[in-house]
Amino acid sequence: MQTEEIRVHKSIRKQFALIFFLILAGTILLCVLLNETLLEKYYVSQKKQVLDAAYRSLNSAATEGDMESDWFAIEVQRISGIYNISMLIIDSDAQVIVSSEHDSRYLAMELQNYIFGMQIPKEVAPKIIEEEMDYTIQTSYDERTGINYLEMWGFLDNSNPFLIRTAMEGIQESAKIANRFLIYAGMLAALAGILVIFFVTRRITRPILGLAEISRRMANLDFNARYEGGDENEIGILGEDMNRLSERLESTISELKTANVQLQKDIQKKEEMDVMRSEFVSNVSHELKTPIALIMGYAEGLKMNINEDDAESREYYCDVISDEAEKMNTIVRELLTLNQLEFGNDNVQMERFDIIELIKNYLNSIALMTEQKQVVVEFDREAPLYVWGDEFKVEGVVANYLTNAVHYVEGDPGTIRITITEEKGLARISVFNTGNPIPEESLEHLWEKFYKVDKARTREYGGSGIGLSIVKAIMEAMHRDYGVINHEDGVEFWFELETVS
Repeated sequence: MQTEEIRVHKSIRKQFALIFFLILAGTILLCVLLNETLLEKYYVSQKKQVLDAAYRSLNSAATEGDMESDWFAIEVQRISGIYNISMLIIDSDAQVIVSSEHDSRYLAMELQNYIFGMQIPKEVAPKIIEEEMDYTIQTSYDERTGINYLEMWGFLDNSNPFLIRTAMEGIQESAKIANRFLIYAGMLAALAGILVIFFVTRRITRPILGLAEISRRMANLDFNARYEGGDENEIGILGEDMNRLSERLESTISELKTANVQLQKDIQKKEEMDVMRSEFVSNVSHELKTPIALIMGYAEGLKMNINEDDAESREYYCDVISDEAEKMNTIVRELLTLNQLEFGNDNVQMERFDIIELIKNYLNSIALMTEQKQVVVEFDREAPLYVWGDEFKVEGVVANYLTNAVHYVEGDPGTIRITITEEKGLARISVFNTGNPIPEESLEHLWEKFYKVDKARTREYGGSGIGLSIVKAIMEAMHRDYGVINHEDGVEFWFELETVS
């Protein structure tokens, strides 16, 4: 991994150096090309502006003053000095009026040749650049000195001929010298720049390598790496974005893992449900087998008139059939209720109600049953206690607990004790009945469908073994706790509801 980092690091630095070198070389080549093609034209253009400015100053001075005065001579010298040019003015007799050069006669002869169009050898003939009404601008070559000049000649507003010229230094040679200088200077600058680039890019590439290391760790699902640089440039922004990306990825992967665990649980639950479904079919078949057999047997007896002369026996047969049919109806009804609760088809309607009143009402409905069994019911709570829950379903829980308590109560007399305790916003409703404790190995199975601790006794009072499964489904639908506690002298079933503050 270290080798890979070094290779990438050098590659980035080389790219920066190469880009810098190409830009610098391109800039130097462009300057050389411009010097070769445009420098001379630009130079001539600048010189033309100088001649034009000198002409205007000279023309103005000639118009305003006496050209033979000392003032005019001084003005000519001043203009010549300002613009670094040579000037000559002659009269109609070709006599020099004023000149900024000592060899004024030679200039006067040149001016006359221009005015009168004297034949000049082609190799040294002036090259006209611009021609106006009052003057002409041209380039010329002085054979005596070997110097090229840019000249302006013509007539002033007072009709005096004039000649203004400025030397054109060897512009081509100057361009060549400048180009050589640019190349040498560029090579030195490129060498120095490459060295600087290698050192500067180290600072740039260091945070980039840090980001690469963070991304590598993120690829390996290590989200503890964080970009710590305090840069306020693009790299700093990228680092902050990678930190946020790391957090989001960590959160997302955590959610995916959670979802995966939940999916595994769902798969396991589905497998358990398949097993439960198989057990359910088996249990239902078993539970219904006995009443169906009894009904069929007694119905067959009635059909064959086995007891045609005994009205009491026929009535007994009919009672058995009716009783067994009622048991089957109860089992089916409870199974439908349980199915709706377990599969979420029966919505829980949370509402505020008085649990004390609900218990009292149900005690009144089973008062005859408790009197027949000579059961003592203890419940002395009078003040209302308002709780949150599905009142109809909570009534089913209370009915199941109290019904079981009545059927399983023992003692002389048997006692059923209902208590309510309040703590931390919850009310625990407990139903205790005296009698034998439930075997410990049966406690965890009580809430399973069709599980019966004492099958014979359950069969005796018509129990289906589904009641406590319905209690479980109701309490889990309301997300509240429930349970059973063994005591030395009996059994306590309990459930909890949220109290109204």
